Order: sequence, then C-alpha cells, then structure tokens
Amino acid sequence: MTDIRDDVTAGFTAVFGHEPDGLWSAPGRVNLIGEHTDYNLGFVLPFAIDRRTVVGVGLRDDRLLRAASTFADELVEISLDALAALSSEDAGRELGGWSAYVLGVAWALGLDEFGGDLAAVPGLDLFIDSDVPVGAGLSSSAAIESAVALALNDVWRVELDRPTLARVGQRAENIAVGAPTGIMDQSASLLGVRDHAVFLDCRSLEAQVVPLGLDEAGLVVLVIDTGVKHSHATGGYGERRAACERGAAAMGVESLRDVTVADLPRARELLDDVTYRRVAHVVTENQRVLDTVDTLRGESGMLLGEADEDGSGSSTVAVGPGGPLAIGELLDASHRSMRDDFEISVPELDLAVETAVGAGAIGARMTGGGFGGAAIALVKLDDLSRVQVAVDNAFSEHGFAAPDTFVVRASDGAARN
Repeated sequence: MTDIRDDVTAGFTAVFGHEPDGLWSAPGRVNLIGEHTDYNLGFVLPFAIDRRTVVGVGLRDDRLLRAASTFADELVEISLDALAALSSEDAGRELGGWSAYVLGVAWALGLDEFGGDLAAVPGLDLFIDSDVPVGAGLSSSAAIESAVALALNDVWRVELDRPTLARVGQRAENIAVGAPTGIMDQSASLLGVRDHAVFLDCRSLEAQVVPLGLDEAGLVVLVIDTGVKHSHATGGYGERRAACERGAAAMGVESLRDVTVADLPRARELLDDVTYRRVAHVVTENQRVLDTVDTLRGESGMLLGEADEDGSGSSTVAVGPGGPLAIGELLDASHRSMRDDFEISVPELDLAVETAVGAGAIGARMTGGGFGGAAIALVKLDDLSRVQVAVDNAFSEHGFAAPDTFVVRASDGAARN
C-alpha cells in the first residue's frame, strides 16, 4: 500500500509537473457468497480486501478534467461543461476504455438523482495506480470507481454518504462502461470493515457488517486467479441478467428476490429449462447467503444447500456450532449451482475448486461474475501450502497456465490516505 501511494505521487508529478493535493484509495473485494443476486435485488456477502486502487488528485484553476494512469500511456481530458452535457446515450458512446471508470463517476455525480451540480466545481488532474488484479473477479473496476467517487466527493464537497456514492459508481459502470452490474462491488469497496463481511440487502440497500472471525479460527481466504480474463461488458453476463428478468416476469414478481425455494416447483412448470436453472441458482443462492450469515453469527442447525434436481425442495446440511469453520458446504454448493445452473464457470475454475477441496480446503467456489477470473478457498492456515501446491500441480497436469495464488484479508473500505 505504501509503495502504491509513492508510485501514484511520483506518477502524478511526472505527468502533471507537481505533487497531488491528496491521495484516496479503495479496495477490491472478494464475494464470500451471493453471486448474481445483486441485480436481482437479493442478498450478497462480500468483503473488502487488502488490494487497493489509489488515486492522486490535484486541483486546477480551470474547468478541465484530466486523467492518467499506469494502465495506459494516454492522458485523457474533457471539460466539465462537456461532460455535464452528455446524455446517458452519449456517455455510453463517448466515454470509453479505462478512463470510462473515472470520467463516468464524474459524469454520474452531476446527475439530478444524486443532487449533482457540476456548474461551479473546479477542474482536476487525476492519476491512478492499483494492485487489484484486473479481470480476476476481484472488482478492480469498483475499486477505481469508489476511490474516484470518494475523492471527488471530498474535493468538490458534494457531501454524499457512502451508500449513495456506491450508487454513483454503479451508474457509472452501467452507463459509461456499459456493464449491467449490480451495486455489490461498490458497496463492499466503500463500506468494508477489517475482519468483517458486508451483508447487503440489494433492494433496501441496508448494509450490516458481519464478523468473519477468520484469524481466531486459524483460517485464511486463498484467491486462485486462473488468469482467464473476463469482462462484464460482454454478452454472457447480459444474457444471464435477461434470463433472470424473464423468469421474474413469468413468475409475476418484480424481481427474483420475491421468489423462494418453496416456489421452485411452480417455476419449473412455468419456465423453459434454461430459464428455470438460471432462476434456481439465484433463488437458492439468496438462501445460501442468509444461511451463511446465520452461521457466521454463531447459529447452528439445518442449512440450505441447493435445489433438488426435480426442483421440489432443497438439500440441507447439518452443522454444529456456527462460525467460519461451518460454512464450507455452503461455499461448495454455491459453486455447483454456478457451474451447473447458471453456467458461468470455466474448466480452470472448476479444477481450482475441486483441487482445493480435495487438498483440505474447508470450502471453495468461483467468485465474481464468471466466465473466468478467480476462485476462493477457505483454508486452515496449516493447510495453506499443501492446497497451493496441489492447485499448481493440477493446473500443470491439465496443461493450463500456472494460476496466481495469494491470500487476502478482510480490509477497511475506501479512505483518504
């Protein structure tokens, strides 16, 4: 983190000729459980990680907004007046590449729904660097958006609260970037607390922090970055979202949040097979999030696994006293659901999950939007090396490129540094 701050200061100075007036940072996130439930107004349980994006900001005496980064050689600039004049259609068309995550946030802050008014704010120079892996499902995009949103909120004295800044970041990603994502990633990046997960109701936007207790339990979260790149702006993600919307309409509800596991037999009768399986994943995944929260809070009993093959109910798993050691089967069931029902996994992710569990992980699942990216494994610290070696060997035996494996820890959210 210290090195990134130094790099941003040096990079800013090299590009703009003076040191920045301030530095802000925001973390990536790991989604512990709750995949593709956010845009269905359901439940998610991510946590902010100790990989961050840092933005240096310098005030200008004109109305120009300039952005540079370590991601690309170009310096992007636009006047605030031209930015504020962009319609949603124009923003999606004219703000492109890596800078859409930056300029899109500034554009979204000016929207009426956020009470924005860019008429009197000063121009800015921004320089960005990050150690959040790109394309790994760890939300490098939301880390950029959240760092920039917090910085602009402070420098321009917009005075929005953090849940609203999360909505700003989501709007930037949906419109300027063109990715139909929900609000989970930005919420985790802005609301994260050390050693806690963020339990977010994506309909009410109510957020609670839930203790993870990983250190006390002798556990770590191992990220297995497959190196298979993905993009939320490509078709697979949008197709899954459209299927969810079709399923909700056929069930006569506003969103799949209003469909329960008990409704799945009726859903099977109403829907074609593909749409049913998409719906079944979201419905059972929502319940798995709730079960995971209850377990982490120390409750015990019978917890939902996944929908039965005939859609008539759900399999359950008996657990003893709660806590992080008891959530492994829920993580495993989540991955099976994403692999078989939502069909967003890839062979590298399946291999990572299967190998990690076989080598002793408490549980494992792919994380992020799918079609590549990373898996996570909940591992006892004493088993960490064995799991990493097993995964490396398995990838080599299958002819896959070596994965990047590293431990992440639950971190605090976006802040001025």
